[in-house]
Amino acid sequence: MRPTADYAVIGGTGVYTAGQLEHLQVYEEMTEYGHAQAMIGEIRGKRVAFLPRHGLKHQTPPHLVNYRANIRLLQLLGVQKAVATAAVGSLRKTLRPGQLVLLTDFLDFTRTRPATFYEEGRVVHIDMSDPYCQTVRSSLDVTAKQENLDVIPSSTYVCTEGPRFETPAEIRYFAQIGGDVVGMTSVPEVVLAKEAGICYASIGIVTNFAAGISTQPLTHEEVVTTMSENIERVRKLMERWIEEDNLQHRPCSCAQTVQSMSHL
Repeated sequence: MRPTADYAVIGGTGVYTAGQLEHLQVYEEMTEYGHAQAMIGEIRGKRVAFLPRHGLKHQTPPHLVNYRANIRLLQLLGVQKAVATAAVGSLRKTLRPGQLVLLTDFLDFTRTRPATFYEEGRVVHIDMSDPYCQTVRSSLDVTAKQENLDVIPSSTYVCTEGPRFETPAEIRYFAQIGGDVVGMTSVPEVVLAKEAGICYASIGIVTNFAAGISTQPLTHEEVVTTMSENIERVRKLMERWIEEDNLQHRPCSCAQTVQSMSHL
């Protein structure tokens, strides 16, 4: 029998455990897009699915993550609201390693990833005017202030294909066109969540200055180390948000986005 969950936490690089979730059970399913796995538990009686984006042992690189299977699993579980974590590089000297940012928009430079559930049968042009749900972002910002956590409430995320890091020329270009942080995983995850009718937000953890800004070569170890130093703040924010959130408060249009689109 398939379990249910109202909330989801999607763990990125450095976030491989379910934190304070109680009564954990591991659930996996073969969706029409492939295999996906999550840990289902509770926070103060609220049902939560924890999904490690790269796998429990960080075995899947960003360009090979099965984003469609992951989001479909959350949809099948009944998830209505999801918060993801993202390790990000800074494109601005004013955004320093260790800072937390809420993602508000994105620039997509991925190339090979399936980016929609609607490839056959009908064409859906999904509205992305508010890619990261404003309702969830606003409530996360309020919770951060209540917990005395310094979170920057707005940032534009540049998503690259990976798994290589970006070149200095690419970083200069991304900064010039409006990017604030760079990473490899938010797209198509955010798009698929929108298609699935899930209110989705993402917390970026600045792990390093990007190439050309940093004077040192970039390494994955640097990213993981900075994540480990800051993950408890992120967990605290997400768990407190889930504890205090009103699941029925969804003034946004996320749940109706696909139904409101014109199909050609």
